[in-house]
Amino acid sequence: MSSALDTPQGAAELAESLLPPLGNRWLHTQAVAARAREASAAVSEGDRDLLVAAAWLHDIGYAPELRDTGFHPLDGARYLETLGAPSRLVRLVAHHSGAVYEAEQRGLTAELAVYDREDSPVLDALIYADMTTGPAGQSFVFDSRIDEILERYEPGSEVHNAISKARPYLGAAVGRTLARLGDQPT
Repeated sequence: MSSALDTPQGAAELAESLLPPLGNRWLHTQAVAARAREASAAVSEGDRDLLVAAAWLHDIGYAPELRDTGFHPLDGARYLETLGAPSRLVRLVAHHSGAVYEAEQRGLTAELAVYDREDSPVLDALIYADMTTGPAGQSFVFDSRIDEILERYEPGSEVHNAISKARPYLGAAVGRTLARLGDQPT
């Protein structure tokens, strides 16, 4: 790869090498990266490339060849770690969109805890980008996106339970990002 993984270009190249066969997952990833670029004013200038790189890589753990635990944030973080990706990027991927809630549902809390979660504008903006982008790249407001997830996953499933519990946490991250953007529509 010609670029470092913590640059948007390098992250995009890696994502493109693994995700296109997954159809809608690839469309979602591209749209999340675009949304992260649009929301980059919510983070410091020095963190903008990291935000967009994390957006490109947030769902990389869905690639079949990377599947280990079946929990994509953890599988993606572990893979990035093997590539020597910067620790902060690995941790953002590990903890995107309230991953701790799903890890609890899957019995993977200890495995995820290896990666410290940063509470920061960057994680908030990554959550914003993911939680306002639908499964095929559609633009959603937060509540509609959460409702879409809850409809897609059966009640009682790990994802349904996790998203239900994570909703206040995720909503707060989206709200903080919108406040940092000055409530500008994105």
